[in-house]
Amino acid sequence: MARIAIIGTGIMGSAMAQNLLRRGHELRFYARRPGSGQDLERLGATRLGSVGEAVAGCDAVLTVVGGPQDVEQIYLGPGGILAHAAPGALLIDHTTSSPALAVRLHAEGKARGLRVLDAPVTGGDVGAREGTLSVLIGGEKDDFEAAREILGAIGSTLTLMGGPGAGQHAKCVNQIMVAAALGGLSEGLAYATAQGLDLQALLSAISPGLAGSKVMDLYAGRIIAGDLAPGGFIKFLIKDLRIALEGAAAAGLRLEATEGILGEYEDMLASGQGDLGTHALIRHYIGEDGKPRG
Repeated sequence: MARIAIIGTGIMGSAMAQNLLRRGHELRFYARRPGSGQDLERLGATRLGSVGEAVAGCDAVLTVVGGPQDVEQIYLGPGGILAHAAPGALLIDHTTSSPALAVRLHAEGKARGLRVLDAPVTGGDVGAREGTLSVLIGGEKDDFEAAREILGAIGSTLTLMGGPGAGQHAKCVNQIMVAAALGGLSEGLAYATAQGLDLQALLSAISPGLAGSKVMDLYAGRIIAGDLAPGGFIKFLIKDLRIALEGAAAAGLRLEATEGILGEYEDMLASGQGDLGTHALIRHYIGEDGKPRG
């Protein structure tokens, strides 16, 4: 079994760490928030006081943090991962981050004898808990093969998308499509509410057809129940869509539907709703009183 460090113990990181522990791996972790990670300690993981302490001597380091700025700090900053990881260690970043930064980390890691993969995931909080995430990987094939057993503890679909940065580009595609599906689901349910339709009966009728989707399966029931707690946060989807639009612009491509949905989410962020789940987009259309917003 491997000695693994995980940096980032939020909704996704904690669930992934628990699956690694169940496979018998030795787990260390560093949590930036003092109250985070108590569940992992109860399961036998070791809390360390800094990134450097956590990663020293480990076979692999997994990171699941907020965004590119966080990734850059914990890998390249003073006391960061590249400075303290053992030669030959696998460094696997599961954060949805910048493809350009992933390319940079791979190059700087390789110069230090470290094996770096960008490996964002999709499947949400349910997939993280059940170990059924789809892992989108960018990097060298030999490094991917070396990481396969570890990645198999957190995901059931492991796909090498290409060289460094390719995993992040693939995640951009995923987030573009997920945002579109969330937008369609929210607008459809808003219309149904405004017309006085029975939402449960409606969903039972249309879910077997072309309107049905994984997004509908995961989130429609939560929306109807008023459960807007995050599996994924609005504030993080905004970050993801901004990264995707930057990549599109660099390629000379305009994604108008994505721009529109991002604008709706940014309105919600500006009104203090960034910590709600991504399916809370319904609140852009229907208020808490159940009445349509003009």
